[in-house]
Amino acid sequence: MAGEHDAPTAAAVVDRDGIVSGWSEGGRLLLGWTAQDTVGRPVTDLLVDPPPSGFPEGHAAGLGPTGWVPLRHRDGSTVDAVVTAHPLLGPDGRKLGQVVTIQRWGGRPVIADRAFEQSPFALGVYDPELRFLWINASSGRVIAHTEEQVLGKKYREVLPEFDRSLFPERDDKPYTDKLAEVARTGEPARLITVFRPRGSDYANAWATSIWPVRDAEGRVRAVANWGFDMSAEYWARQRLLLLNKASGGIGRTLDVIGTAQELAMTPVPGFVDLVSVDLFDEVLRGEEPPSASAFNPGGTIRLTRAARHSAKEVADRAAGPTKPVAHVPGSVAARCMATGRSTVELAAEPGQGGEWAFGPGLAADPAHWPPGNPVIDASIAADGLTGRITVPLRARGALLGVVAFSRLDRPEAFTADDLILAEELTAKAAVAIDNARRYSRERATALTLQRSLLPQGLPVQEAVEVASRYLPGGTGTEVGGDWFDVIPLSGARVALVVGDVVGHGLHASASMGRLRTAVRTLADVDLPPDELLTHLDDLVLHLASDLQPTGHFQPTGESGATCLYTVYDPVSRRFTLASAGHPLPLIISPDGTRTPVPAHPGPPLGIGGLPFEATELELPEGSLLALYTDGLVESRERDVDQRTTELRQLLHHSATSLEALCDTVMDAMLPDRRTDDAALLLVRTHALDPHHVADWDVEPDTAQVSRVRKFAVDQVDAWGLEEAAFVTELVVSELVTNAIRYGEPPIRMRLIRDTSLICEVSDASSTAPHLRRARAFDEGGRGLLLVAQLTQGWGTRHTTDGKTIWCAQTLTRPAPR
Repeated sequence: MAGEHDAPTAAAVVDRDGIVSGWSEGGRLLLGWTAQDTVGRPVTDLLVDPPPSGFPEGHAAGLGPTGWVPLRHRDGSTVDAVVTAHPLLGPDGRKLGQVVTIQRWGGRPVIADRAFEQSPFALGVYDPELRFLWINASSGRVIAHTEEQVLGKKYREVLPEFDRSLFPERDDKPYTDKLAEVARTGEPARLITVFRPRGSDYANAWATSIWPVRDAEGRVRAVANWGFDMSAEYWARQRLLLLNKASGGIGRTLDVIGTAQELAMTPVPGFVDLVSVDLFDEVLRGEEPPSASAFNPGGTIRLTRAARHSAKEVADRAAGPTKPVAHVPGSVAARCMATGRSTVELAAEPGQGGEWAFGPGLAADPAHWPPGNPVIDASIAADGLTGRITVPLRARGALLGVVAFSRLDRPEAFTADDLILAEELTAKAAVAIDNARRYSRERATALTLQRSLLPQGLPVQEAVEVASRYLPGGTGTEVGGDWFDVIPLSGARVALVVGDVVGHGLHASASMGRLRTAVRTLADVDLPPDELLTHLDDLVLHLASDLQPTGHFQPTGESGATCLYTVYDPVSRRFTLASAGHPLPLIISPDGTRTPVPAHPGPPLGIGGLPFEATELELPEGSLLALYTDGLVESRERDVDQRTTELRQLLHHSATSLEALCDTVMDAMLPDRRTDDAALLLVRTHALDPHHVADWDVEPDTAQVSRVRKFAVDQVDAWGLEEAAFVTELVVSELVTNAIRYGEPPIRMRLIRDTSLICEVSDASSTAPHLRRARAFDEGGRGLLLVAQLTQGWGTRHTTDGKTIWCAQTLTRPAPR
């Protein structure tokens, strides 16, 4: 029987001759004809057009077995109808006629109404003011209301929770506003709506569509929507997004604490509300984590809270990271570290009737849980937790610590998929933390090596005033091979050196140490800057060759380096320099003007076969020199020339001392996140008082020795250094005698009063004297040995015009400035 909302259906009985013998009430409702009007008349009278000639008998006299037929309404209008004919048989099987059913063509069949009503999708229709016109049963279950309860009511009255954004951090519009927007604009919309149905402890994700319903004139008369539950797919996608976020967000700093904090912050608040990361102290120090036998799983395990993050950020930050924590025997964390298996704790068993409630669309089969999970522990509710996942932090077979993922005051219970997500996050972080630990260990080793190779204190001398700074690259980079040095030379001169080895890490630090040692050795020989760099270039070539395991020669590579070697003479104020691919020094005169350096850097060390050129300048007393490595001026934002200009401007800063000026330069030039080492050596030049230098031309005659000796003793007495007169007389006599006997004129002697008393004898011969062992009856051979015994140092310095033999005596009273 048709319901009150069904479209009328007519039923008629037609005999074998096509005469109507029965007519239903539905026929009157559909066509307007009563039973009295139709019974006894041919059924073809109902047709708008007569049946075609030759229409076969037995097909309802023209109505056919089924199909579309135009019928006449009693008022004269035409009704398009779908006609279905069924044979009517007698007891003997003979055909007595047909039973014909007639339905309006284009009218919605009852089954269609039932299809919409029984649809698993939530369907609803609302007027432009968002008053309910119709909902199906699925929609009623979602909103926890029947159709009778909501008809005529406004959407906002029934569902006020949809009148605010469920994700305000994403600037999403409330769902109600979206419905109103479609009604206003007439533009359909599609979106994913996440909400918690009434009576449920889980947030559902629904794919929804909203579209306008228009009348024949195209005016929007209503708004319809449909939606289906896609929670399983949505939350799986959210887990993938969280893992993707973790892949890009965890392990960026190469710092153990920083990586632990990244792990703690990534899943909050989308997955959990609180994360804590506890690590062994050895991991924090960059050392190897303890082995399984190193700690007693049955005893208290002492770790350090490396990171903690929750939705209550202010409260948690007050506690601060890196505080000691202890996991007592039998605790969940202790068991997890001992067994290597994760544990899920729930404050109470969710669901009704003892059934697990895993959330809409998620597997409700407890077999999805690994053995031993989940554990019902009502005690965690005392800490305000509704659930906690504890995962051991392991990488490369080593236990690093433990991680706890907790939910606070939210009804959703953890699922088996949540456990998988927590373990995936922990596994990614464990590798990153172990990488950071290994990097920290290598970087600490390289820093220790490099700092042990760099000068711990600059030597005190009168030629220059110096200050230096060295800063390694940021924590995200390896230690480089930058170095600097200040080397006292003969004749009160000083060598100023700065260099940079290509590459980073232990190899660069070790190479830097070898090059610094080589520079000091070559400086002791008193080679000119260009010759020194040539010898240093040969050394780098040999180092590169030694690094080739097959013996093939490769001059370039990680052993390449740059170096700037300079010499300053406070007597002549001459400054000599040569560069092997290194930035030239900046020179600021005492009046603040820039002193140009008419030189060009030569090739880097390790190229081979190319010459180095030396450049000599005369500097005013009080000139400021800045020697630096490229890490000080290189920048991704500005080019080197611009950065060099900035450095030059900073050197005009009115600092009270070179130390303060060093700090000013380093603070201004180096960004917080630098990628390379940086070294800076600031030098203020001094000139030696002319009264502290005395020299004589010596005639190549041994008779002149006594005269020169007297001149030397008189000068020493004039300087008030009577205690040095005896030794001075002996060494002058020996050095001048050797120059006259074995050297070539011109011969010249010079005395310099500095921090030491220096005696120099120069001649035009290039032959160098050397100590030799004198036999018992030899008349000579003891002179240089005597000089070496009486002075604190001696040596030979070759020049373009010959050589200079020098010796130095330590003075108890330095020369006045």
